[in-house]
Amino acid sequence: MPDDGEQRPSGPPEYNVYRSRKGLLARLRSADLTGLRERAKLPERPGGGRWMPRWKRRGADEGLPRPPRSRLKRVLKWVALAALGWILLSFLAFAVSAQLQSFKLSDEAKSTLHGNPFLLPSAQTILVLGTDARPPDTKEPGAPHKKKCFEQQSHGDAPHDGCEAGEYRADTLMLIRAGGGAFRKLSIPRDSYTEIPGQAPTKINAAYAFGGAALQIKTIEQFLGIKIDHVAIVDFTGFEDLIDAVGGVEVDVPHKLCADISGGAGGGQGGVTLHLHKGENTLDGQKALAYSRIREPSECPGPGKSAFTLGYNDLDREKAQQAVINGIKDRLTDPLRVPYNFIKGPIIGWDAPKAFVSDMGFLTMPQLVLAAGVSRSLVRRRCAISPPSKPRPWSRSASRRTRCSTSNPTRPSQSHPSTPSSPRRRHRWRRPSSCRSRCCRSQSP
Repeated sequence: MPDDGEQRPSGPPEYNVYRSRKGLLARLRSADLTGLRERAKLPERPGGGRWMPRWKRRGADEGLPRPPRSRLKRVLKWVALAALGWILLSFLAFAVSAQLQSFKLSDEAKSTLHGNPFLLPSAQTILVLGTDARPPDTKEPGAPHKKKCFEQQSHGDAPHDGCEAGEYRADTLMLIRAGGGAFRKLSIPRDSYTEIPGQAPTKINAAYAFGGAALQIKTIEQFLGIKIDHVAIVDFTGFEDLIDAVGGVEVDVPHKLCADISGGAGGGQGGVTLHLHKGENTLDGQKALAYSRIREPSECPGPGKSAFTLGYNDLDREKAQQAVINGIKDRLTDPLRVPYNFIKGPIIGWDAPKAFVSDMGFLTMPQLVLAAGVSRSLVRRRCAISPPSKPRPWSRSASRRTRCSTSNPTRPSQSHPSTPSSPRRRHRWRRPSSCRSRCCRSQSP
């Protein structure tokens, strides 16, 4: 090689190697240099720069302009991320609100319950309580004279610190069996006569006045022979806010109904006046709460029968309360309400748990909502048991076509056709039009 005047090193150049301290995750895995080796093997482009595959450059070597990125894909990506964030915000608001409400329940009531946080896999029993106390800032009869007494009964505490026992009773007693695909309700008449632990026999709703939610739970468990897993005490202000947040509820009124709650709207006591027609009625929070509290309806103007003329008792009142609960459930689980519920998701998520003071926190309360939705989607086929009006001649083909016997088809004995043990006299399963014979056979005892 000719000498060009430059001094060249006689051997390979010297390098200084510095080692940095590895991170915690880097220490757990070995170094991967495959990507760097592959990158070093890539040839350079004639015009300079690193070579890229032709499908990425889209004609850059030929001098063609690079096509713009798809704007629709970017928009859809950001919309999906925004929707996911909105759903997470709604769930977070629901969880935080439910946990804050669970802190308000008295420790004595919590210690009486038998449930666990996992409500969705297996059905559990929930006691819904509503008292006859009204917020202290209203003029309604029953409003407490002291704010601390109102807070005691709203949290399920037994009366203490100057609050009189027997002042506030349970006004609503409802059991909800939720979870495992079930969502069923059972109302208990508040005037049911029963024994209260530690007290003389009296009406069942008096247990709350003597010992708060804990004594009410024990009384109902003794009265029905069941175990209460969770409890929810209705908060009237939160109940109204929840119904308003979901856009009101629809209730089916069997007869025309008029009522003046706490003196009516013009009574000067903060009451409500209701005029409901027969059939579907959409109620806001205030009217829905008043509808569930009606005890004695008033006479409706105009012709036609009404609840006043037909009679209205506690059983009708309990049906009205269940109709309101069903209305809330339908609003939250109706597929046609998904856009509305999505838009107002954080508001609904924050207001829904505030309707109750309950032991169900951020883990159990969402499962209750899911249990309500699952029960709505399940379609169950049932076969009704009804004995025949009179004995019919036995027929194997007719037995297979029209009814499922409680036992295997056997020809009845002709010697004693009228004895109770004769298959001719046994109760048989009658299938409705929507029930198939295999359903009847699978449900036979």
